[in-house]
Amino acid sequence: GSHTNWIHPLYAGKITVSGKDGNDAKPYQEKNVQKAIDEVEGNINNDEQT
Repeated sequence: GSHTNWIHPLYAGKITVSGKDGNDAKPYQEKNVQKAIDEVEGNINNDEQT
């Protein structure tokens, strides 16, 4: 199948989403993406406070 790996310099891991671009993500994949976004936003907020 088709998968896309997403990375971000402030996120320690990678997110793999199945399907091609434009396909709907599975609910658990949406949760994984949201969790990664929350973690990155937390990292940005922590960096701004130091």
